[in-house]
Amino acid sequence: MPSSTPHSHQTPDSSPLSAEFLSTVSHGPGVYQMLGKKEVLYVGKARDLRKRLAQYAHYAGPAHSKTAVMLSHVQRVETILTTTEKEALILEASLIKQHRPRYNVILRDDKNYPMIKVTTREPWPRVVVTRKRLRDGNRYFGPYSSTTAMRATLALLYGQFPLRRCKTMRERSRPCLNFQMGRCLAPCAGKVDHDDYQRMVRDVLLILEGKVEEVIKALTSQMQEAAEALAFEKAAQYRDQIRGLTTTIEHQAIVAEHHLDQDIFGIHRQDAAVGIALLFVRGGMITGAQNFFLADPLGENDSLLSQTILQYYSHERQPPRELLLPFALEDRALIEERLAELREGPVSLLAPRRGKRMQLMQMAAANAAQIFSERAKKEQSWEALATSLQAKLRLMNRPETIECLDISNLLGKQAVGSLVCFVQGEKEVKLFRHYRIRNQDTPDDYAMMREVLQRRMSKGQEEGRLPDLLLIDGGKGQLQVAVEVLGSLDLLGQIDLVAIAKEKAEEGEKLFRPGRKNPILLPGHSPVLLYLMRIRDEAHRFGITFHRRLRGKDQLRSKLDAIEGIGPKRKQLLLHHLGSLKRITEAGINELAQVPGIGPELARQIFGQLHPSERP
Repeated sequence: MPSSTPHSHQTPDSSPLSAEFLSTVSHGPGVYQMLGKKEVLYVGKARDLRKRLAQYAHYAGPAHSKTAVMLSHVQRVETILTTTEKEALILEASLIKQHRPRYNVILRDDKNYPMIKVTTREPWPRVVVTRKRLRDGNRYFGPYSSTTAMRATLALLYGQFPLRRCKTMRERSRPCLNFQMGRCLAPCAGKVDHDDYQRMVRDVLLILEGKVEEVIKALTSQMQEAAEALAFEKAAQYRDQIRGLTTTIEHQAIVAEHHLDQDIFGIHRQDAAVGIALLFVRGGMITGAQNFFLADPLGENDSLLSQTILQYYSHERQPPRELLLPFALEDRALIEERLAELREGPVSLLAPRRGKRMQLMQMAAANAAQIFSERAKKEQSWEALATSLQAKLRLMNRPETIECLDISNLLGKQAVGSLVCFVQGEKEVKLFRHYRIRNQDTPDDYAMMREVLQRRMSKGQEEGRLPDLLLIDGGKGQLQVAVEVLGSLDLLGQIDLVAIAKEKAEEGEKLFRPGRKNPILLPGHSPVLLYLMRIRDEAHRFGITFHRRLRGKDQLRSKLDAIEGIGPKRKQLLLHHLGSLKRITEAGINELAQVPGIGPELARQIFGQLHPSERP
């Protein structure tokens, strides 16, 4: 895409934006990078690179302004020419994601929210949850920022419209337990007519589109027809569906009658900080919201919003048909063109001034302003908690960053060290780490903890990233191991240590500190104790989840390995054809025999080994 290699300027005796350098810069479109000693400080694009960089060279704003501070750290400037402005737009977004420059808009919350997918391309569609929107011909609804709201929608759909749940559709001689529980119509066993099933799928789609009234109207008609035909059991089913849908309507926030999919952006500036709120409207209903806090961004609101939009959307997170913005963007046409490529369909950027769309804009603006008040409350709450932590535990450091280590193992096997990190009271998931134990295969928690701490703290020293407080799950023994490891690395004077041990029920939790013989006992309702317990429990959860995954893989491998008469290739064929160990175990001889390379005789042997108490 770029039409030239990066052109840079760095002279020891002159400004990186000197007249000599500017004379070599093209007047064409492209991207520029402001570089410090070791990092990219800022990435920007320009229709005319020389003109834009000249503005920086002649900047005469206040010395304390964000632009002036950034320019004072610039050591050199690199430019990359592009053929078009659109190429510059795309390259700018790519470089920002790659380098995450300090002065650009960086969206901290980059997770993809879940969506509901209806597999309409399948003969017998099902309703599933996904985080990726693909161009596969199926129908997607969402995203749902509130998993509670999404689960409520799924509970309604699963309860009132029992479509199939299984991932693979195979003919069965008898239906599974889901059919007997009324949770599936059992198309695999021929228990439902295809037209009736598709009619139910259409109702599900209408509900997800927000057209619940149409479904209720159709169900009411069908209920009356069933009652007139004396099919009272079927009429009762329609009645229950109508009741469930009527309750749902009462809780839905209908904000538009056009049933369009929209994303609405609100922006609010307070001093140097900026809050950006994003509301998701799907089918005329608000399905969720997402907020971004930019502590001290460089640029005006127009530039910040443009960067946010380009950073937020991607091939994995495609934009909806319509984006509502608080003001028109300078690069509107270019951004629309880029978003249309991501969506593979038209996208409109609108800045409404009246009507229903303007009401949505006001709602988004109010949400953006609310970011600051919520953040202020959190900061006040953390200030009080951090002060209390430091005082009650007699810490050297203010515990802004706390890490907690947990060791999980089963008789020394699949041993895992799990490290979680909390920054200013909140989980910092990107800093969570798993450590596979390398040097220990016997159940020695002390040796395992020593290994993990050595690895974590040695690397932390090299990277300059160490916690203020290290929380150890255990008692005096585990605490002593941590003291020895930190002592060997000369870190005892830099990092505070606390061990938390679950003792007898009447005694509660005990906190141990180095150099202190007796434990610190805090009341069960103490915010300090509850916070430390929350961190310890998160480390448990993080470790156990990973440990179970390892154990499950090992059990799967060992159980299949125990079957005589099949090698690695046949094991793979069984797993590929039937999907899981559970399905292999549940399969009958005939079903096993249908797997390529198995056959009737080997199927009987496999069945007999998996079910030694049953006769084939």
